[in-house]
Amino acid sequence: MKTEHVTNKGTQTTRIPNKLAEEKSPYLLQHAYNPVNWYSWGDEAFEKAKKENKPIFLSIGYSTCHWCHVMAHECFEDQEISELLNDAFICIKVDKEERPDIDTVYMTICQITTGQGGWPLTILMTPEQKPFFAGTYLPKNSRPAVLGLIDLLVQVKSDWLENPDGMIATGDKLADILKREFEASSDSAEVTKDLVNLAVTQMNQNFDHDFGGFGNEPKFPTPHNLMFLLRHAQLEADEKSLFMVENTLKHMYRGGIYDHVGYGFSRYSTDAKWLVPHFEKMLYDNALLAATYAETYQYTKDPLYRTVAEQIFEYIRREMTDPEGGFYCAQDADSEGVEGKYYTFTPEEIDNILDKDDASFFCEYFDITKEGNFEEGSSIPNLIKSHELKSDNEKVMRACNKVYSYRLDRARLHKDDKALTSWNALMIHAYATAARIFQNEDYVDVAKRGVEFINTRLTDPNGLLYVSYRDGTPAHFGLIDDYAFYGMALLSLYDVTFDIDYIHQTCTLADRMIELFWDKKYGGFFLNANDAEKLIYRPKEVYDGAIPSGNSVAAYVFQRLANLTANSHYMEYAGKQLTFLAGQVKDYPAGHSFALVAFLQALYPSKEIVCVVSENEDYKELSDYLAEHFEPNTTVLLKSEKNFEKVLEVADYVEDYRILNNKTTYYVCENHQCMAPVNELIS
Repeated sequence: MKTEHVTNKGTQTTRIPNKLAEEKSPYLLQHAYNPVNWYSWGDEAFEKAKKENKPIFLSIGYSTCHWCHVMAHECFEDQEISELLNDAFICIKVDKEERPDIDTVYMTICQITTGQGGWPLTILMTPEQKPFFAGTYLPKNSRPAVLGLIDLLVQVKSDWLENPDGMIATGDKLADILKREFEASSDSAEVTKDLVNLAVTQMNQNFDHDFGGFGNEPKFPTPHNLMFLLRHAQLEADEKSLFMVENTLKHMYRGGIYDHVGYGFSRYSTDAKWLVPHFEKMLYDNALLAATYAETYQYTKDPLYRTVAEQIFEYIRREMTDPEGGFYCAQDADSEGVEGKYYTFTPEEIDNILDKDDASFFCEYFDITKEGNFEEGSSIPNLIKSHELKSDNEKVMRACNKVYSYRLDRARLHKDDKALTSWNALMIHAYATAARIFQNEDYVDVAKRGVEFINTRLTDPNGLLYVSYRDGTPAHFGLIDDYAFYGMALLSLYDVTFDIDYIHQTCTLADRMIELFWDKKYGGFFLNANDAEKLIYRPKEVYDGAIPSGNSVAAYVFQRLANLTANSHYMEYAGKQLTFLAGQVKDYPAGHSFALVAFLQALYPSKEIVCVVSENEDYKELSDYLAEHFEPNTTVLLKSEKNFEKVLEVADYVEDYRILNNKTTYYVCENHQCMAPVNELIS
């Protein structure tokens, strides 16, 4: 990247790039022309800080973060602040999506010291990486009850020159607190239904019975809550759990958090009704929600859920799919510097797009009014006031397509076009899940292309995963999330293709997880590998926040592998991981909903189906069964004349399973009891 000459209102300005111009991350590149002398995280910055005896200013964010943009324009493009930063600090920028290990360490500090967290994350620390100040967004100048960045920097500059020992002592103290927090949270416990029941009670107490979702605004989708509750509804025939799932999915779809014109969900809602979202769209939200809507359709047979899932995939196909087969990270909330402008309309705009009758119908259907429901009289399309939900209405879809085309030309959204292994794996899992339920071969092909993308672009010659890929270059060796999420995706793709290679690859990933991430002392999986860069402490995440934790998904993967293969090694680690998680979640299990999904696999009766097919590989009946029935505790293994050698390598217990009566034969075991083999799979 070279010096830029920018003309604005007749005045030409020369912009000189900093060291971030050499990076691939869209977030880091957004700051490549700041007057701040940014460094990326690495030895060069830390050695310079030590040599010059300067504190470090660490800023962590991501490219589609609205408040990151605000702070960038207000502070990091400001000459006064940049001169102060360059004079007294060594400044480091981190993309939290590329380096979640660094983000986790310092976000934990922020939450401990301030009681809250978020992005942008602002950290001041010693050259030894020990923080003595943590915060989030800071304006340039102080306001009532809000510290301004310039006042903070001036004070720290003075204190560092006059009494650095005080800040160093604070950094040492906070590093010790982190260590104690980790050691204190290393309990293990028995996995019991009491934990499951407590979680359901906690979720019900926190549930918004009027509009769905959990807690007060801002309200987040948290689809793994719904995944757990849907499974609980099926296993316990619990109507209350099912109500929480359906109420939430329907109200979310009604609201403005769902893009009724171009499809897909925004990050979260600022109000209880899901009307006004924070407009950025994240790949992981849409992946998890697509899978949840598909599974809820399978269980309830309500066509609305299928339609929403299919629309999400249409959004991903049109706007978030890399030509190489991967998936992009996110789309911004802002266009032309205004949050939400891209997604909102006035009646006059709609009148100019559609003919008179269609425009009137569209505005009435989606609540586009002169008064508006958003800023400056604009309206967010929504169905909150609608009495019916017919998302496949042809007239609606025809009008939406015209408005969608207009919207594409009206403004452009920034897109974070890097591919993350963990988030790509979630989308592969979603496509594979929907492919099985909807029996859609196109979705199978997309999932297969996603696997090929990870195998060729995000995997090194030794089979180790990377975190991210962009512009032809992978970056940063993988974390536990990458391995665990990818394992889940491969198992989901096996469930629809019965390609035994996917189980083989999952076994390899599981072995690597143990080798690289397992905590031999306390149990559980560390976030980063044992040979990774040393941070001030080695994080281990358990909380299922915006996405499930790597530890929760690892438990799910090991439990499923144990059921599929009957391998004692995977059974052992499934048991260890479940007891580790039980110890972590016991105080508030509702905050660990994907761990609860793994618990349900262990606590409730399971069904194992081994299908033995002849040379013609006739397993349509099996595919139909798996599409029709929502049975999350069922595992299926297919043995054929073509794959039996590879099957025996991972599941030798099926060696003597034979075809009977020259027909496809099913060996079914339920709750550790096996029935006589049959030629028909009875529902």
